Amino acid sequence: MSSAQDGVGSISGVGPFPAGEAALRREDGEPWLQPFRGPLQRWPRTTDTLLAALAFLLTLAMWSVNGKAADLGAVVSGGLLLIALVASAALIWRRRHPVVVHAVVLCCLLLTTLGPLNDGIVAMAFSLYSLGRYAGDGRVSLLGMLLALLVASTDLFVMNAAGPGGLFTLLMMGTVWYVGRRLRFRGEYLRLLEERARDLEQRRNEAAELAVAEERSRIARELHDIVAHQLSLMTVQAGAAKTVAQSNPGAALEAMAAVEAAGRQALREMRHLLHVLRREESGGGLAPQPGCADLPSLVSEVSAAGAAVDLRTHGRLSDLPPRVDLAVYRIVQEALTNVLKHAGEGAAVTVTATASADGVELMICDSGRGPAAATGQGYGISGMRERAELLGGWLRAGPGADGGFEVRALLPYGDGRP
Repeated sequence: MSSAQDGVGSISGVGPFPAGEAALRREDGEPWLQPFRGPLQRWPRTTDTLLAALAFLLTLAMWSVNGKAADLGAVVSGGLLLIALVASAALIWRRRHPVVVHAVVLCCLLLTTLGPLNDGIVAMAFSLYSLGRYAGDGRVSLLGMLLALLVASTDLFVMNAAGPGGLFTLLMMGTVWYVGRRLRFRGEYLRLLEERARDLEQRRNEAAELAVAEERSRIARELHDIVAHQLSLMTVQAGAAKTVAQSNPGAALEAMAAVEAAGRQALREMRHLLHVLRREESGGGLAPQPGCADLPSLVSEVSAAGAAVDLRTHGRLSDLPPRVDLAVYRIVQEALTNVLKHAGEGAAVTVTATASADGVELMICDSGRGPAAATGQGYGISGMRERAELLGGWLRAGPGADGGFEVRALLPYGDGRP
């Protein structure tokens, strides 16, 4: 069963996640192994509060080491203590408002240069890192870093004679900002990769769901074509046997023999389809799918059921692509099944199959009661139309010009054109 083997077998293993990956995920779809998140990421507000307190204490410690006793008294009793406290407390909001926080710390640094202790504040190092790490506008971030270097250079080389140590301080300030900036770029890159992975996973899931739906539709068409045709033959023959059972027992036995043959044929085709679905390659092998070469036997079966079928073929129909060959047979089979169900007794049917330059042209016309009798909500015509459209062709079904019902279709050759 070539067409079914192309797609039906792929239905196993299709799902939102591959088999190996599904074992690594919880019931809610999240992976069992989550990426490690340290305390800095789990409790950011608490971490920033502790960081602000640490910056304040380190600032006081730095001033106490570098300052004199008189200067320390001025610090404690003056406004520099408040400046250090404000600069350090601003770090609590360094993640959400890095530019504003840096502006506050920069102003505090500028004010400290005017006091008795102009040794800087530790909060500036954390502010520079946060400016590089969390500021979205790169130009504003760079400008903030340059302003900090300008204020620090004024303090070190204009108001004081720092020497080589001052250059090292400026270098460290620039390095801290640069590290934060590089970490931001890396974080953005990883975020984009995660978004792309989620997008690819979503597309894969959608493709898997679409493949499942297409395979279900394909299986439904195959089952309908196999079962509906044979059951229609069995129903017609059983009805005929019941009608002539008393008057003509011999004819009744022939009709029941035809019912038995149709049932066996249906079982063979069903077994054939189940072999493909289960991927069982052992055994006696699978018979080839029916095609144009089997149209005469199909016509004979329908004619034996009571319809007068005239088969006309034009062109070379022997070397068609497998999908086209199967579609021709299935469409003719379904059209003749509809004739048996709806056209009425004694209906004449003409089946014309023509191999043209564009593809195989089909026309099935009957002289029955027409579409008025076909009031059911079946899948026959829609299944025939789907077969034609999957090949890039079309199918039209409706009342014929001279009465009855007419089915016309064009099935392109595609890449396998003979």
